[in-house]
Amino acid sequence: MTSSLLTPRRRSRVGTTGGVAATGSMAPTRILDWRDPLVASLLDGIDVTAESETVRRIEALRLAHRRISEAVRPVYSVQDERPVSEVLRRGRGSCSQRLAVLEAVARATGTATRVRGLLVDGTFWYPRFPRLRRIVPDQVLLAWPEFRLDDATSGSWLAVSELFGSLGELSKDGEAGFTNSGSETLFEALSRTAIDWDGATVCPTAGTGCDLSAYVMADLGRFDSRDELFARHGQTLCPVARALAEPVMGRHRAA
Repeated sequence: MTSSLLTPRRRSRVGTTGGVAATGSMAPTRILDWRDPLVASLLDGIDVTAESETVRRIEALRLAHRRISEAVRPVYSVQDERPVSEVLRRGRGSCSQRLAVLEAVARATGTATRVRGLLVDGTFWYPRFPRLRRIVPDQVLLAWPEFRLDDATSGSWLAVSELFGSLGELSKDGEAGFTNSGSETLFEALSRTAIDWDGATVCPTAGTGCDLSAYVMADLGRFDSRDELFARHGQTLCPVARALAEPVMGRHRAA
């Protein structure tokens, strides 16, 4: 059983048929405030040289991912609209907030980003909250980043799922997929296993979680920024629920 009492009201969350046109951007936003000195500090030393601009951008993002994993402790924060600078100041953040930091780094280094809005079934989080299932939201709004690998407006886009290799490559490593339990979060899992929201691949080992498409309730399309996604569809929890949950969950280490 999941809960619909804690979710925003009067929000239309209908999936798209052809996808929302989004060209992405490198501009700072309220959430992706990459001009803040804390983002510049995180960028210090990320100076990658490579044979091509595409390879350079990918390698820089991989390095940034590792730095964020070390610098920002994973917690269950429910404030998805928290600015990146504040996440870095606190030194802790949810998967959504840590992905936002990665987006901010990308924009700061000249790589445009956009997000795909996914409504994920709340049961996906049951393994993390075995004693609190009755209050797990029935649907979770996920802002899944994509990075433009060239400078063309309609150029090649790389989903964060494939930052460390194609889904096919990641699913053949012989490791278990993502189970959403234990200390590993979605953010860390990206570097070692396939995170597939579309059912394009499966892990070779039975029972592992590479194909997560069964949990996707709706694909809301692409948006130029997570600010735009949240402005249109709201956050996962209503304001009152966030205000009550954040003081506790925002400090509770993901495990």
